[in-house]
Amino acid sequence: MESRGVQERAERVEAVAERPVRAERAERLPHEGPWRFAAPAQDASVPQLRHAVRDLLARQSAPVPEEVRESLLLILSELVTNSVRHAALLTPQIGVEVSLGGGWLRVSVEDSHPYRPKALAAVPDDETTGGRGLLLVKALTGEAGGVCDVEQTGAGGKVIWAALPLTSQPSPPSPHGSRDARRPAPS
Repeated sequence: MESRGVQERAERVEAVAERPVRAERAERLPHEGPWRFAAPAQDASVPQLRHAVRDLLARQSAPVPEEVRESLLLILSELVTNSVRHAALLTPQIGVEVSLGGGWLRVSVEDSHPYRPKALAAVPDDETTGGRGLLLVKALTGEAGGVCDVEQTGAGGKVIWAALPLTSQPSPPSPHGSRDARRPAPS
């Protein structure tokens, strides 16, 4: 039963792959918006999704500085790799969302595995043997002045996301994704 729900959600995500989703606000710039992708939970999906996001940013003529784009692509690779390696048994399709707006570039990777990794909140030590990819995500995000987190989905899986500022740090985006990307953070 659970598997069918996961499959149905994956099919919905795949149905909108590489197609921009309508923004809720009319003032959205032509290069802004959320875009969704889906790919099988396989090693080959890592470079495929990285290339798809790189091509999307180029196709949209998004004003993303090279260092931000390169950091985002590395973050995406690490997050997708984690989903492939740790969630593939429960996740036939990995969902990826890229949001651009309000001075921020955000990427999120969703899978159906309920485990929420602790590496984003952890302080690294020499004894830890896993989670280095997420520590890299945390470091790249922090160096850029961005934010990253992991959240549980309503279906029991998780979304791990990172948001990077396009310039000097505007208000952080909402952790709830593109629908709130223009709302300033509470003071």
